[in-house]
Amino acid sequence: MDSSSPSRSSRIAPVVAMAAAVALTLAGCSSSSGGKKSDESADGASAGKASTPQMTVALVTHQSPGDTFWDIVRKGAEAAAAKDNVKLVYSADPNAGNQANLIQNAIDQKVDGIAVTLAKPDALKDVIAKAKAAKIPVVGLNSGVSEWKNLGLMEFFGQDETVAGEALGNRLNSEGAKKAVCVIQEQGNIGLTQRCAGVKKTFSGTTETLYVNGTDMPSVKSTITAKLSQDKAIDYVVTLGAPFALTAVQSKADAGSKAKIATFDLNKDLTSAIDKGTIEFAVDQQPYLQGYLAVDSLWLYKNNGNYMGGGEQPVLTGPAFVDKTNVEAVASFAAKGTR
Repeated sequence: MDSSSPSRSSRIAPVVAMAAAVALTLAGCSSSSGGKKSDESADGASAGKASTPQMTVALVTHQSPGDTFWDIVRKGAEAAAAKDNVKLVYSADPNAGNQANLIQNAIDQKVDGIAVTLAKPDALKDVIAKAKAAKIPVVGLNSGVSEWKNLGLMEFFGQDETVAGEALGNRLNSEGAKKAVCVIQEQGNIGLTQRCAGVKKTFSGTTETLYVNGTDMPSVKSTITAKLSQDKAIDYVVTLGAPFALTAVQSKADAGSKAKIATFDLNKDLTSAIDKGTIEFAVDQQPYLQGYLAVDSLWLYKNNGNYMGGGEQPVLTGPAFVDKTNVEAVASFAAKGTR
């Protein structure tokens, strides 16, 4: 990512507002304030819930078992599906080959749309081409902001992981950090790699990358503990998911380390940890919004021919910092599993 990334991000930001406005306009018309009755409203835009024929959308992610982040993505997708009269079929596998097979299954079932994460885009290229050949619209979310257009997807919803990493690196500078370790829980995941690369680009101190097995939390804990025990100069641990940040808190205690902990992504336990001060801050990419917009965009395309971002720009849902100064504002939503 070149130095123009921040200005690019600022140019794209209004797209988020546009997307939200379109969704609310089409799906949230109300007669309670003197408007026309729902049965007199525009086709496919009844009050609160679409009256359009049911469509089927497949949401296929690279979720690992037990990763609570994806529960939030799925809740957003389910909320949009309920509003839009969409049958949502969710499936996931962290293995890229298996994820490709799940996309093929969706094609074979002749779904009306596919929303997919692109953690390992090269492995999904061929099957996405098959979906396009079958005239099934495909949108991306969460992972793959740098690849979605190359693969021919219609739209993308998520954060630019490089920009997010750069923002965290700058935050470390303002915190006075000198040496950080960036913990990657899944090797080969392009989004996670971009996060750590972004941190390294802007952080003026020393950055090391530590690989852990994200599907084995006891192993994650022991690996981080060993690293902190070995190198007392580490003053910041940067994790790339809420469960790993919470595990790093335990590792810090076991190692007798004074390192502080920052992370990407939220869940209810993470917001509590920020409030207590055991974790300094988190970078929030709003996964609920990613799931919601991905499903909603496919409904909008089928029923009104819309392209969010015009099919040219991604719709950015992050990054935003959550720390002690604003955690109270999002804690109640996190408690419901939507932030």
